[in-house]
Amino acid sequence: MISVEKALQIILNSTQDFGTEISVEEIPFLKSSGRILKESIFADRDFPPFNRVTMDGIAIDYTSFQNGQRSFFIEGIQPAGSEQITLKNTENCIEVMTGAVLPKNTSAVIRYEDITIKNGIAIINIDTIYNRQNIHEQGKDEQKGAELIAKNTLIGASEIGVFATVGKSIVKVAKQPKVMIISTGNELVDVDEIPLAHQIRRSNVFTLVSLLETLRIPSTTNHISDDKEVLKNTIKEYLEIYDVLLFSGAVSKGKFDFLPEVLEELGVQKLFHQVAQRPGKPFWFGQTTTCKVFAFPGNPVSTFVNCLVYFYPWYYKSVGLKMEEKTAILAEDIYFKPDLTYFLQVKLNYKFGHLIATPISSNGSGDLSSLIKADGFIQLPNDTTEFKKGESFKVLSFKC
Repeated sequence: MISVEKALQIILNSTQDFGTEISVEEIPFLKSSGRILKESIFADRDFPPFNRVTMDGIAIDYTSFQNGQRSFFIEGIQPAGSEQITLKNTENCIEVMTGAVLPKNTSAVIRYEDITIKNGIAIINIDTIYNRQNIHEQGKDEQKGAELIAKNTLIGASEIGVFATVGKSIVKVAKQPKVMIISTGNELVDVDEIPLAHQIRRSNVFTLVSLLETLRIPSTTNHISDDKEVLKNTIKEYLEIYDVLLFSGAVSKGKFDFLPEVLEELGVQKLFHQVAQRPGKPFWFGQTTTCKVFAFPGNPVSTFVNCLVYFYPWYYKSVGLKMEEKTAILAEDIYFKPDLTYFLQVKLNYKFGHLIATPISSNGSGDLSSLIKADGFIQLPNDTTEFKKGESFKVLSFKC
């Protein structure tokens, strides 16, 4: 049995690179939210690309105002989206709309609220204006050629907007791993079936599907009965097709827990089996040259926490993205005697800018409904048995 830290390090040393040239795909920019960008995005022009009017009003030559002029004949109008026009007489003005190009020979914009227009004459009603007011200068935000978005950025709504602004309709992103999620056990039936008294509906695979969808990873699911030959024949095929196999169940010490034996017979290199943690101690991890195998224990909370603790960091490193670490403050004292790292379910909330973790009660790793009450797991190390209120520990959140 190895420590959580050692298990995680082994997994992180076994990542696959989904950011190389052969592991990059090009997709429409509107489909890229939640994916990892695999190219830098540069400004194709100045931002803004012209001196942009920021208020509806009139544009004047600031020098005329400085010289005491307050009434200006309206020489024309500059709508947004129209070609730039020129102020022919610097003692006149041009009406301008927000988003329009600033007319030539003008240097200040006065909003409509500060003027009166009568008989084609605009009269300025304020005593003070300043040169270049209400003008968004060309190139002030970014200049042509500047890097706007760095490679390995997680794409969100703001990145989508920048793609559109620079005309990047197709973007390069990291390919997602091809994942198969497999449940085992004769006690499991499909979601739409009525279970017998000795059966339960299969739920862990769908929990894993949802956890992977949060990372925008599509997956396929299957259920295999507790039959060694069926397991062996089916898994042999999957090892050749998929980048990752995620199992739930059949890795403990039961008489029908055939999975470790089957994986060994199929030539999967075992990197570890059993981690000093609660929940999820029987976790098995191994690999072939092309496939990683995460075999989680079958209890639902064990499957859930192991996916967050191990698969998520593996994925983030594989696509070149740094995973943000959070800490939270314990809201009450906790006593935990076993020499194991304890992933305790907690409710999370912010108080005075600090993330607070309040433990919730549960009935062990088989209590799936307890996850409804929780927002995450706080990771309590195995170097002590008493954890005091006010102490900070690493937290894995899945709701906030």
